[in-house]
Amino acid sequence: MKINRLCIIGVGLIGGSLARSLKRAGACGEIVGFGRNSENLETAVRLGVIDRYEDDMAEAVKGVDIVVLAVPVGSMQKMFELLQPHVTEQMVITDVGSTKGSVIAAAQTVFGAIPANLVPGHPIAGTEKSGVEAALDDLYQDRRVILTPVEQTAPDALVAVRSMWEAAGAVVEEMGVEHHDEVLAATSHLPHVLAFALVDALAKLDEKAEVFRYAAGGFRDFTRIASSDPTMWTDICMANDKAIAHALQHFSATLQELSEAIANDDREKMFTIFQRAKVARDGFCEALNYAKE
Repeated sequence: MKINRLCIIGVGLIGGSLARSLKRAGACGEIVGFGRNSENLETAVRLGVIDRYEDDMAEAVKGVDIVVLAVPVGSMQKMFELLQPHVTEQMVITDVGSTKGSVIAAAQTVFGAIPANLVPGHPIAGTEKSGVEAALDDLYQDRRVILTPVEQTAPDALVAVRSMWEAAGAVVEEMGVEHHDEVLAATSHLPHVLAFALVDALAKLDEKAEVFRYAAGGFRDFTRIASSDPTMWTDICMANDKAIAHALQHFSATLQELSEAIANDDREKMFTIFQRAKVARDGFCEALNYAKE
């Protein structure tokens, strides 16, 4: 199903990559951008990511088939407020937020109920870079996109959003809102929190210059995501605080167990934890056809 006109609110890495992917697939007619930074939108036009942009929401969404909110989760309610007066029955609305419960709550607050044409979504893809200059036309190729429709979601709207992501090359799955936030707290949000915390802890050391000078590939790989946008990740942690706190508590228990094993020279306990982790990760990589390091 070809999209005649698409509006992307927030043309950065995620929104821009969606635009590039749809253009590459020939799956969309016109792509309109909307955002607070006109310089960024001008860059998006110059790079061919979008066809044009508008600084007025009414003009940006006029005659569009699908509106994609590609803004930080902390900005979602504000964007819903700007969008609400201009929503039509033909318009499908979706988002790319990393937390879904907060998106649903924001929609309920603004619209009074969850709109039937709203399909919450989350592409499990990205890099530590941000901005439209970082957008790629293959970011979603063979990557998972999770849609979290609710009871009120219109089947036609769900089909439209699924088709859009499949045209971008993604593998689309569906999941409950609460379950999504619990799973992503453990698999995405927790690793980012740990990477930020590790780099911050090392940066506080008196000898930090020497620590970073001798950091090898393992440090670089593990901490890569600490270069992600701090504003976006602060918003995510606030939006999914309970699930992330639970994941941190679970991790802390294992870290305490390992800390005690090291302090007590408990070789068997250390080996058991390391071996269990290796088997789990190797199985994960094999299942997803990842190259083993």
